[in-house]
Amino acid sequence: MTPKDIQQDVVTTMKQWQKIEDAGVLSTAQIMNKTQNPIIRLVAEIIQRDSQMHHRVQQFIADSIDLKAISLTPDELAQIWDLIENHIKIEQQTIDLARQTLDWTKGQQGMIIQDYLINYLLDDEQKHNDLLTRLDDIKRGMYKSV
Repeated sequence: MTPKDIQQDVVTTMKQWQKIEDAGVLSTAQIMNKTQNPIIRLVAEIIQRDSQMHHRVQQFIADSIDLKAISLTPDELAQIWDLIENHIKIEQQTIDLARQTLDWTKGQQGMIIQDYLINYLLDDEQKHNDLLTRLDDIKRGMYKSV
């Protein structure tokens, strides 16, 4: 396959994926409309918002191929790198708090829902940390090619 073929396949896949995410948004709305249970509604809302963000990221990927290439320079990263490193520290604090709280709730009678939600928060905070730390991989890759 040529690079152009691969790019077109990526765009096509993003469009297909967006349709699935849209179905997920509708599905979670149906779930929320069908129940008044606060935990089920909260989980459905979390998933719905994630699906909406996934849709946005997929559109960004497609647009970066079809409309305008993405650019990120070493200088742009360098301008904000201190802020990113600071935010990584903030994310680590939330990860530490989640782990500490899970130590308290793990196996506790009557805390299963709280434990479930704290695990969700921990996973999400770790995801944020990973997104930021992977920017360092991009930065290192830029400096290798410069």
